[in-house]
Amino acid sequence: MQQLQNSPFFSQFRQRLQAKPNEEVEDSLWFRILVQLLVVVGIIATDVAAETSISLWAVPASILGATWSWYQRRKRNIPVKFCIAIGMLLALASFLWNLRDSLNDTRLILGELLIQLQVLHSFDLPRRKDLGYSMVIGLILLGVAATLSQTMAFAPLLLLFLAIALPALVLDYRARLGLKPITISRRKKEKIVFPFSLKRLSVLLLVVVGLGLSIFAFLPRVPGYQLRTFPVSSPIELTENFDPSNINNPAYNRGRNSGEGNGRGLGSNREKGAGELDDTFYYGFNAVINQNLRGIMKPQTVMRVRSQAEGFWRVMAFDKYNGQGWEVSRNKQTQTIDRPSWSFQFILPTLATLSRTQEVVQTYTVVSEMPNIIPALSQPRQVYFPTQQIAMDAERSLRSPVGLNEGLTYTVISDVALRDRTALGKASTDYPENVKKYYLQVPEAIKEKVRKRTEQILVNQQKVSKSNKKIASNYEKALYLAQYLKQNPNYKIEGFPPFLEENEDLVEAFLFGYKNSPANKTITGGYADHFTTVYTIMLRSIGIPARVAAGFSPGTFNPFTGLYIVKNTDAHLLTEVYFPNYGWFAFDPIPGHPLIPPSVNESQSYSLIERFWKWIAGWLPSPVTGFLNTVFGAIAAALFGAIAWFFGLFAQGWTGLFFGSILTIILAFVAWLAWQGWQMWRYHLWLRKLPAMESIYQQMLKWLKEKGLRKHPAQTPLEYVHEVSSHCSAEGAEAIAEISQAYISWRYGGENPNLKRLKRRLQDLQKTANKRIKR
Repeated sequence: MQQLQNSPFFSQFRQRLQAKPNEEVEDSLWFRILVQLLVVVGIIATDVAAETSISLWAVPASILGATWSWYQRRKRNIPVKFCIAIGMLLALASFLWNLRDSLNDTRLILGELLIQLQVLHSFDLPRRKDLGYSMVIGLILLGVAATLSQTMAFAPLLLLFLAIALPALVLDYRARLGLKPITISRRKKEKIVFPFSLKRLSVLLLVVVGLGLSIFAFLPRVPGYQLRTFPVSSPIELTENFDPSNINNPAYNRGRNSGEGNGRGLGSNREKGAGELDDTFYYGFNAVINQNLRGIMKPQTVMRVRSQAEGFWRVMAFDKYNGQGWEVSRNKQTQTIDRPSWSFQFILPTLATLSRTQEVVQTYTVVSEMPNIIPALSQPRQVYFPTQQIAMDAERSLRSPVGLNEGLTYTVISDVALRDRTALGKASTDYPENVKKYYLQVPEAIKEKVRKRTEQILVNQQKVSKSNKKIASNYEKALYLAQYLKQNPNYKIEGFPPFLEENEDLVEAFLFGYKNSPANKTITGGYADHFTTVYTIMLRSIGIPARVAAGFSPGTFNPFTGLYIVKNTDAHLLTEVYFPNYGWFAFDPIPGHPLIPPSVNESQSYSLIERFWKWIAGWLPSPVTGFLNTVFGAIAAALFGAIAWFFGLFAQGWTGLFFGSILTIILAFVAWLAWQGWQMWRYHLWLRKLPAMESIYQQMLKWLKEKGLRKHPAQTPLEYVHEVSSHCSAEGAEAIAEISQAYISWRYGGENPNLKRLKRRLQDLQKTANKRIKR
């Protein structure tokens, strides 16, 4: 070993190390503390967003490394650097090992690798450049956390990071200028003073946050994902054969397993007979749903959705009405769809349509347990799902081989049809045989009775509207019947409608009264979902094909995270009506719901300011909201009209291009003048707040700066006078020296200057503007 150390190679290596000049060490303790806090916040933010526990070891280890670096900052620490290099290789090996299971989403494992590298890096931070690397790593970790976060828990950490980053950047700037920390001597001891006031820092923080929120609010949301790789959970390996006809709704299965399937047990959904609703799982997600159940659900978040457009998150649909609920009559005809082993993408069969469509990408993250049915916007084209197979039934509902458990993430691309009222109003009524077979079925016992009531409602429409014009198209009939059920005072949402008797029909009871109504009172109406059932059967009774679809309303949009928060209580039924060559379109007859469910618009490029306004408007009284809508609507219409006219100029040939260019130059010049005026106003406002002597001195510095003679922050007034005197005329140098000397006497000696003379000297100095100044 001794011979190896004395070998020529090691001797030359040692000589090179010794000959290497020592690099400048960063001695600012404040700067090191703030940088370390940035790293800690970045690590914790990644933990909070990804719901991991990396910070339990990474934060203490990083603090230990930063402390070690402070005390060892003037040493070469060669053994430590070798250990850091070995640790980085081990971290890389761990990253490559974990990468094979996370090829679909590498954000978290990349973040973990960065944390591991930062912990190792923290043991060797002698220079300001090394601390700068740590600042960047903290910022990257915060960015990773931002992409992973789906809750508001990330927001406080973002504000904390910003509050720490501002003074850290100030200290970094001071270090780059070579400015030493400000100190005050007290009793022969030096006390380090914070290099800026907390008041200024607070104002700066508020300004930055305000500007950031303004940009965030008005930033348009792009209508399409630019990358074609979408978030998906890690692959799920199946342990059993996939039965595509099976729907696993925990509520029904709990009742089935406990022997309550034929009785009237509490707390269980029941496929037949009277019973009580499960308070957690929605009864409508099953091959057979029973609408003779009573009860309420407890609100619980079930999923978070990131989507380019809000909509009805459709889960499944039903075609057969059995008198007290709905069934999927062709459940056994459900077909499985396989994906390639190298991709998570399932390609789904699509239906031809004359409707124009809009691609909408949605990413779903399951928060609590759900049945094995996959929510998606209508007309899904591609699904990115972590199992090897999924299934699609005859109603184009998607099913998973496993239940949707907490943490599951998948992505759907849908071609959502744009609703054209004119085109749908002219749609044919020549329905295919397959449509008439499954979507016009009405029980014979009530068929004629419901048809007469429905036709009577449509005939009375002429009396209500005082018009001789009859409703001709099926689309208009569908609209009117839905609106009728919403507004008719005879049909209300009941808190607990009577149970149906064994052979009693739900639609008949809803329209004409329940058999179990109290004496001397006939109860009509029912639960919200009952409106959908009645509406669907009324449409069928007059020859309009319709079916019932179960799913979730959009939920609550969070403008800060960009996610729709969907709860189990958002689940409900709506009606889908068939129009030949155009497909299925949804209508919602439930009181309090929009008649046309939220869906994609022609243009999906919009700004979050709309969401902010809707959120704020929800807290304001209706008259105030209406007034503000009118005012802001007029302003927005005028603004967008002017913008449209301006850009329209460039589309009017060479003449429009010429005038548009001239107008652009004029507007740019006006904007520049406004900016200069704003700067001048701020400058004069600032001068008014200064003492008179300080104002004169600052005006002199500004004039000299405009002449190219800028004062360096580290220069004293006398050093600056000495420097600029050689560049000015004798008269100018004398004026500069007199004003500077008066400023020093006032600032440090407490003397009262002759302000009139100094103002005159400043004016004399400014008059020398035309005289030559040497540079």
